[in-house]
Amino acid sequence: SFGRNPVRLNPGICLFLPPFHSIQKVDLRECSINIPHLSGYTLDNVPITVTGSLFYRIIDGYKACFKVTDLERNIQNFGTSAMRAVLGTFSYDQIIGDRNGINSKLNQVIGSSLANWGVEGTRFEVQSFQPANREVERQLELQMEAERNRRKQLLDTQAQINVAEGNKQRVILESEGHLQAKANEADASYKTVFREAEARQQQALMEASALAAQVEEIAKSIPVDKANVKAEDRQRALLTLVELRRLDQLKAIAASKSNSTYFFGDKAALGQGGEAYNIDYAEHVKSGMGDRAVGGVVV
Repeated sequence: SFGRNPVRLNPGICLFLPPFHSIQKVDLRECSINIPHLSGYTLDNVPITVTGSLFYRIIDGYKACFKVTDLERNIQNFGTSAMRAVLGTFSYDQIIGDRNGINSKLNQVIGSSLANWGVEGTRFEVQSFQPANREVERQLELQMEAERNRRKQLLDTQAQINVAEGNKQRVILESEGHLQAKANEADASYKTVFREAEARQQQALMEASALAAQVEEIAKSIPVDKANVKAEDRQRALLTLVELRRLDQLKAIAASKSNSTYFFGDKAALGQGGEAYNIDYAEHVKSGMGDRAVGGVVV
């Protein structure tokens, strides 16, 4: 009433006398104030120009009406100063990419001051952001190009390292594979030779056992008393078996297709006494026994 005793009107019917009362209305919804061409410096001393919007919301209408005059203009002035201070705590690259960090820092700076006016600063949306002049922009472009080249070189170097490491691992794996293959081949050869030797040994034992059985059977057929076989009988049986094997060899030689096969038997077979015979004597025997040749073999 006449500028005194300010009160907050509650919902319901209220008496309003124009000469006696004055009413101030505030919007409790979230609002925005445009801040064009805000100049400032970043943390790395880059002059910049920012255009954006400061969003706020009135949380206490009484304070917004009676704690400050011209609320919107003061919010704009305070927001401009606070936003310039906030931009000074971020580097050029951070301002481009870290909008959430800007909003958090803005709430810390203007939160307590605007709270006295019943106002809450919510966020600041950057609409445009650029260096203050062309020379700075050109230097920043060169800096970004150098940074891109540096990252490219790092990536290329890392790629070369990866390729070299891959080649190293490939050579190691190939050498290990060759080593394992050689070891397997050596092991297989060893097992093959060992088993072949075992087979030959077993074959020799079986042949010897068969030969002994044959000698024993022949020896039993020589004496009258079959139960009393002597060593002389076994010796005669062995000689008989050897002669039988020799006859088998003679048959094989006789069946041969070669016409220049010679067989040198013992001296008794050639009709000689004590001295050894030679090639000349063998030829003499061959010429004298030409009519007895059988299948091209001279005996």
